[in-house]
Amino acid sequence: MAVLNDILIILALSLVVFVVFSRLKIPAIVGFIITGIMSGPFGFALVKSISDVEKLAEIGVMFLLFTIGIEFSLKKMFQMKRLVLLGGALQVSITVITTFFLCRVLGQPAGRSVFIGFIVSLSSTAIVLKTMQERGELDSPHGVITLGILIFQDIIVVGMLLVTPLLSGASAGIGKPFLMVLLKGIVIISLVIVSARWIVPRMLYLVARTKSRELFLLSVILICLAIAWVTASQGLSFALGAFLAGLIVSGSEYKRQALGDIIPFRDVFISFFFISVGMLMDIGYFIRHPVLILAAFLGFMIMKAVIAGGITSLLGAPIRTSILVGIALSQIGEFSFLLLKTGLDRAILTNGLYNLFLSASVLTMMATSFMISLSPFFAESVLSLSLSRKLRDGHYRIPDSGAPGKKDHLIIIGYGINGRNVALAAKESGIPYVIIEMNPDVVIGEQKKGEQILYGDATHEAVIGHAGVHAARVVVVAINDPAAARRITEIIRKISINVYLIVRTRYIKEMESLYRLGADEVIPEEFETSIEIFSRVLGRYLIPKDSIEQLVTRIRSDGYEMFRSFSDGAHASRKKKAPPGHDSGKS
Repeated sequence: MAVLNDILIILALSLVVFVVFSRLKIPAIVGFIITGIMSGPFGFALVKSISDVEKLAEIGVMFLLFTIGIEFSLKKMFQMKRLVLLGGALQVSITVITTFFLCRVLGQPAGRSVFIGFIVSLSSTAIVLKTMQERGELDSPHGVITLGILIFQDIIVVGMLLVTPLLSGASAGIGKPFLMVLLKGIVIISLVIVSARWIVPRMLYLVARTKSRELFLLSVILICLAIAWVTASQGLSFALGAFLAGLIVSGSEYKRQALGDIIPFRDVFISFFFISVGMLMDIGYFIRHPVLILAAFLGFMIMKAVIAGGITSLLGAPIRTSILVGIALSQIGEFSFLLLKTGLDRAILTNGLYNLFLSASVLTMMATSFMISLSPFFAESVLSLSLSRKLRDGHYRIPDSGAPGKKDHLIIIGYGINGRNVALAAKESGIPYVIIEMNPDVVIGEQKKGEQILYGDATHEAVIGHAGVHAARVVVVAINDPAAARRITEIIRKISINVYLIVRTRYIKEMESLYRLGADEVIPEEFETSIEIFSRVLGRYLIPKDSIEQLVTRIRSDGYEMFRSFSDGAHASRKKKAPPGHDSGKS
């Protein structure tokens, strides 16, 4: 009952803060951190079961890394291994070394100085990647480099945790545990490769054949939790396990469906992570030492941005990309909180240092969304200076994957008789197209024939987005489910105001709601069937074919003119809602 009471308080307070912050155009992440500060033990102490909130936060981080794994491209990572692997190693090592010497100058012991370097070197995977996902920058050059360095940090934190006893003096027998963890890591990664190649795709295929959304969702969550549990039980990070689980799923045809299913859970639980971060901040300490905390906050962000950006530029990236990467990695990360707690427990840090780094780290997290939003402005300001061409353009070609590689294409949702006929007509006319279908047997069969067909439920935004709806010219919804057709129409219109949307429906009564949701044309089978019936009746009475065609043309004209009256208001409304500068004239 106490946990339910705390969750209720958190959700109610989050709602109020979120509404206020959204009106002020302040990122939601900052609102969640403020909620944690207000409801935590150093605020109004509204929440009692803080440990339970932290468990929910861990689930949020796990789901976040799982979705990152699904969207992660190993192929692209290997293409950029020079920037990612070497860049990640240099970013961590140079940050640790720089922090070490600064701490030694300030009179800190050597072991503590190294440990503080560990804390400062890590950035926030949760905040940076969520922000980049919301901005659609995860597949951009700076997004891929940032992701690669963050993943390197998440892996190296295991080694940092193993080295921590050495820094506290408890060094006996550290070599054997380290070798054991390394061996376990190799075994687990081998199992991941086997699972991604043979086990999981077959399992998800069998589940998808049942056409049960609930069973598919449970299977995806099971894979995520099982791999995370295996890695955590073997001394590795549960977050690393969740990322590996995402990589396993990403190797299958069902990754977009899995992503669409898991995103709502991720968004709910990740909010608890940001709230739990806010709960850790001691407002009293901040009030007593504001100058010291602000100095540490600015020092961390400037130092980390310069190091990360400088390394990215040194390795050959253009200066703009280097600036964006540096600013994105300038905060202190969530795994630093784990190190902070470990350092406090092992007496490596004093209470004062713990509170200093905790407060400054929370501030860096709160500033991240603002800094990433402003980073293009900083980059353009630097580009306006007189720079050498080598520095401006770099000497390393960074692949930039956009959405699916099509433009001005046709999207066909549903591959029944109607969908097949539309696809056949598009193929004969040389129109590029993508098909979305939920029957896994049909998807596999058509893929073998060379069709551009994806598995997924088009009621999920992730599935529609992967088909490239932003760049499409026309979308045809040719499915039998009226509720799903309405949902798909709503999602498509939310994503793109310009794409021409044609929806097939069975009954005339469903047309008005589809037009109001944003369909450009609705084709009712009931109406078309009636025309076909009376045409054949008139033919049996030997009415001339020309007369029948004229009658059909008139009835279609009169009937669809009446139906289109439903859409006039919706089309006018869409034009009014179009953002300033939006291209509403795309055909």
